[in-house]
Amino acid sequence: MKRLIRLLPLLLLILLCACGQDAAEAGPTEIAWDSLTPDHSMELLYADQFAVDYYEGGYKAVTIAGTDSYLVVPADAAVPTGSPADMTVLQQPLDHIYLVATSAMDLFRELDAVGAVTLSGTDAAGWYIAEAREAMEAGRMTYAGKYSAPDYELILSQGCDLAVESTMIYHTPEVQEQLERFGIPVLVERSSYESHPLGRMEWIKLYAALLDKETEAEAFFDRQMETLAPILEQEGTGKTVAFFYITSAGAVNVRKPGDYIAKSIGLAGGVYLPQDTDAEDNALSTMNMQMEAFYAAARDADVLIYNSTIDGELETMDDLLAKSELLADFKALETGNVWCTGKNLFQESLGLGDLIADLHAILTEENPETVYLHRLT
Repeated sequence: MKRLIRLLPLLLLILLCACGQDAAEAGPTEIAWDSLTPDHSMELLYADQFAVDYYEGGYKAVTIAGTDSYLVVPADAAVPTGSPADMTVLQQPLDHIYLVATSAMDLFRELDAVGAVTLSGTDAAGWYIAEAREAMEAGRMTYAGKYSAPDYELILSQGCDLAVESTMIYHTPEVQEQLERFGIPVLVERSSYESHPLGRMEWIKLYAALLDKETEAEAFFDRQMETLAPILEQEGTGKTVAFFYITSAGAVNVRKPGDYIAKSIGLAGGVYLPQDTDAEDNALSTMNMQMEAFYAAARDADVLIYNSTIDGELETMDDLLAKSELLADFKALETGNVWCTGKNLFQESLGLGDLIADLHAILTEENPETVYLHRLT
């Protein structure tokens, strides 16, 4: 009898452990979609291409372009039963992401979440963002093929839980279908479709929702708005700005007037040239003009900005004139107001605030300090 009494605590411990094991194996408590209680919606100032609705229990419903819908499910939480069939489930933690949309990397970097991207659609040499290049060189991020030719075997072996694609995926829908067939959710990055330039930067809030880093995103965006407020509140300078590069065929590539670069020039207080273009009615943000047409439209521009992201940075006026001698007659060359972008401009998508500040500075200051633009000598 005494022996049995001594064994009782041990038997109780075994019984409790068994019950705990059974509870763990049972998994998270089931929950029905229609029982989720709405909490609030994400506040957005400029972005109109996505929305995030929050529910009690940490669930988040994400809508992109009004059509693509996702349900972000907290780690270890149950996927609600009866959720809409067209809603893609994203189970947290999302820490094995295949990132093809290069413009999104800067947002992951700002959120201190580059580590969540383990697969890249760009090789190390193609990254101008140091953290991404270093991660690839250290083996923490692996090249998994470009958007049109992903390495499916590698992606599957790495346990990919989300593929973030650029809109180029629309040209190869079979790739998206194959990824989804393998059970890999696909999210298409559509920040380039934002009607307001600052809406592109606000996409940091979307990725923050996926990664539970909303506080960091809000703090970053508030700092940007505080810095830009004095610029956005000022009246325009009336000075004209042409943003362009010359193609290998000798044509001049310019932004369409509705493009975000053209709009950013307006936010900075400038007037974008050329305004009157016979632009084709398509989704492209740029168009080619013959040099003679560009000469007629932009010869008197107060400022010229050469886009170096395609064929390399220029340092001198001679570098520019080597592209076309006709540029020698442009007003901005005579006044020395010719600038060039850095090659990192478009990958560092969160630098748009700095770019607007740069543009305002070169329009209003004699010797401005800039981040993304340098004057040709």
